[in-house]
Amino acid sequence: MVINGRTDLASEVRRRLCGDGSVTELSGVRAREETLEGFPVTTVEILDERGEAALGKPRGTYITMELPEHFRDRFADAAGTLARLIGRCAGELPGRVLLTALGNPDITPDAIGSLTADHLLVTEHLKERDPESFASFRSTLLCRPGVLGTSGVESARQIRALCRETTPELVVAIDALAGADLQMLCRSVQICNTGIAPGSGVGNAREALNRESLGLPVLAIGVPTVLDASALSDDAALRGMFVTPRSIDSLVRSCARLVGTALNLALHPGLSLEEMELLLDA
Repeated sequence: MVINGRTDLASEVRRRLCGDGSVTELSGVRAREETLEGFPVTTVEILDERGEAALGKPRGTYITMELPEHFRDRFADAAGTLARLIGRCAGELPGRVLLTALGNPDITPDAIGSLTADHLLVTEHLKERDPESFASFRSTLLCRPGVLGTSGVESARQIRALCRETTPELVVAIDALAGADLQMLCRSVQICNTGIAPGSGVGNAREALNRESLGLPVLAIGVPTVLDASALSDDAALRGMFVTPRSIDSLVRSCARLVGTALNLALHPGLSLEEMELLLDA
């Protein structure tokens, strides 16, 4: 069931607008639904100003992959499919990529980025130290900017400074999102090539991370972990409160492992899951 609340997922906004069947197409929006390896995938392309106005999001490509309740039982298939979708959304991946883990690691629903970082292969220093052994790996760097309340510095400002020093060709931002469908919390992943505004899902938007703010492409990967409680009731006492699954701790950790693994597979083609685990444990 889709609840009428704000959502970061373009697929949910489109579904809400077209849900009763009275609207089948939206001006300035192109959408496609498919199934890959058993996983439902919805691609929404916002083509122009009309599409931006209809969905309330910047033009670009938004891909949502849905996960079954027990997706951990099909982890390898899920990671491989998500890696394929990351490549599809990003287009041709460049040689140097800055991975940015957003959010607050001390608040479980907001810890997707931080927990994903623990599963990412960082290779920039390895390629510099031993270029021959790591010739087949893409150069990746990792930034964990934290949140303004703990660092005192906007994430965008930190990332912009790091971009000037390291000159990546692509930034990948990983963060938690807000959803509108209770069944999809921690059960879907959105990839988009429009960037992200950290904190926007809970009404605390900071400076956006996008091509305009950083001067280079930004691929955003997010998992919905919370739902605005006011969407469930008109009770004024619920305003500013958010709902999250009871098993949020284990779900967030599983989603973070999935996103990290998929990113590694997408960025380092030919790498097996076994080889990845060995490198992460080294």
